[in-house]
Amino acid sequence: MNELNLIEVLRQTTPVTRFVLAVLLIFSVWSWAIILSKALVLRKIRRESETFWKIFRRGKTLSEISTALETLRFTPLVPVFNAAAEKSGTVSAGALQRAVQRAAAAQLTRLEKRMNFLATTASVAPFIGLFGTVWGVMTSFAGLANANTATLRAVAPGIADALIATAFGLFAAIPAVIAYNHFVYQIRNLGGQMDDLQMEILAAVEERTAV
Repeated sequence: MNELNLIEVLRQTTPVTRFVLAVLLIFSVWSWAIILSKALVLRKIRRESETFWKIFRRGKTLSEISTALETLRFTPLVPVFNAAAEKSGTVSAGALQRAVQRAAAAQLTRLEKRMNFLATTASVAPFIGLFGTVWGVMTSFAGLANANTATLRAVAPGIADALIATAFGLFAAIPAVIAYNHFVYQIRNLGGQMDDLQMEILAAVEERTAV
C-alpha cells in the first residue's frame, strides 16, 4: 500500500488550487496567531481575576481596595471597580450604575477584539476549500473527457488535487471553531463576574448611604 506523499501532491496541484491553498494558509496562520495571543491573555486575566476577588473580599473601603489593585494589569474587573470608585459618593445610585455598566461594556468589547476573525475562519474556510475541490473535480473530469482511455490512474491525480483543498479548509476551520467556542465561554464567564461585581458595589454603596 502506497503512503500519501503530501509534497508530491502539492507539486501536482493546479494554479487555482495553489491559490486556494495560499488563501487558506493565510487564514490558518492568522487565526493561530489570534488563538495563541488570546489564550495567553485570558490565562493572565483568569489568574488576576482570582487575585482581584481575594483583595475585594478582604478590603474594608473602596480606597483601600483600589490601592491594593494597582499591581493588576490584565483583569477587566479592575477598570470596572475603578469606574465605581471614582463615581462613588459623587453621583446618584442610578448614575453610578450606568457608569459601571459603560465600563463593563467597554471591557467586554476589548475582550471580544479579533474574535470575529476566528468566527469568519470557522465558517468561511470550509467553503473556500470546497470551492477548490469542486474546481479540481471539474478540471479532472474535463481532462478525462479528452483522454483516449478512462482509467483510475488517469483521474486519480486530479481527484487528489481536488480533495487536498477540502483537507486544508478543515485544517484551518476546526481549530478556529474550537478556540472560538472556548474563548466565548471564558469571556461570558468574565462578563458574569463583572455583573456580580457591579451588584456587590451597588449594594455596598446603598448600605453605606442608608447608614
